[in-house]
Amino acid sequence: MDVETCLKKLGYVGVLNFATVDEDGAPQVRNISAIHYEGTTLYFLTARGKPFCRQLRRDGRVQISGYTRYKETIRLSGKAMEVPEAEQRKWRDVLYQEQPYLENVYPGETKNIDTMFVLRDYTIEYFCLSTRPITREYFTVGNAVLKPKGYSITEECIGCGTCQGVCPQDAIDEGAPFAIRQNNCLQCGNCYEHCPVQAIQQL
Repeated sequence: MDVETCLKKLGYVGVLNFATVDEDGAPQVRNISAIHYEGTTLYFLTARGKPFCRQLRRDGRVQISGYTRYKETIRLSGKAMEVPEAEQRKWRDVLYQEQPYLENVYPGETKNIDTMFVLRDYTIEYFCLSTRPITREYFTVGNAVLKPKGYSITEECIGCGTCQGVCPQDAIDEGAPFAIRQNNCLQCGNCYEHCPVQAIQQL
């Protein structure tokens, strides 16, 4: 898997979930299909009067996810920026050309209420449930920084093998200390809960 393939798969999915947080700290999710892929850069639009636009303008952080027929979840996390005024019409016209249905939503001059956003720096998490063990991979685009997730086994490990026995994906290898294969880990925490000496820590 790689960045380009992940984006191509999202393009096939078409309608993606975009999540933000409102002014009260509550999660907000909406389905968006008005997306244009320019290499690894994503352009998308919304109307300026919508809560979605206000949330993006206030904070910018957005998480975008899609789920394929092959049990793959692809999640993008980053900070969206409003496209500069001088480029708004250019990218809006590109998107309207690719997505003709938008003319039915905002016909004629009413489309001037739309505003374009761009996502250039983001992380990608690829998670596939159709393999055994499962597959998990991470990628960064632009200047994004990846924050570790999941669990790791520390030097406090006594080598008892309890973690191996409770891992649903057999993703833990024997060693000193034992080691979790992060690209096969469900991040379920079963090993963490069962370790008799608390040698497993959350990342």
